Amino acid sequence: MTLLPFSIRPELPEDSAAIDHLHAISFGPGRYARAAFRVREGVPHDMGTSFTATLDGEMIGSVRLTPILIDETEAMLLGPLAVVPKVKGRGAGRALMMECMHAAKQQGVNFVLLVGDVPYYGPFGFQAAPRGSIVFPAPVDPARVLLADLREEPQGLPKGIVIARQPVAA
Repeated sequence: MTLLPFSIRPELPEDSAAIDHLHAISFGPGRYARAAFRVREGVPHDMGTSFTATLDGEMIGSVRLTPILIDETEAMLLGPLAVVPKVKGRGAGRALMMECMHAAKQQGVNFVLLVGDVPYYGPFGFQAAPRGSIVFPAPVDPARVLLADLREEPQGLPKGIVIARQPVAA
């Protein structure tokens, strides 16, 4: 893998159209039916934990975290993580993940949830949630429900239904 000389920076409000385009080419129209999209729908993501990757002035990747509740436990839902197909596997996704997870921990986030694959997300601290312990408002493969516990001294994981929550005003 040859790494690219991309830059990572916080997402800005003016990035919205480029990120929407990136999601369209990365995930297609089926993205609207996914369980995680349905949780995020109508709730703003957290700009303090959302980042973009650029290469030669062009956006090549994005990651967002959205505030959620797992039953009554505050957490963040990661996604989408998107990288333009022509540069996948060149380090941008990994760099975006490291940046957003670091920012989440710095902000005192205890849990980050996502729907994804353990081989990719495991190195960032994600593990499969106990089967049936976390329920999305739409069907999702329970083996792909992953949770990262960012606490210094983990003691028990959240359980329950996932719903969006409004971000706390800064």
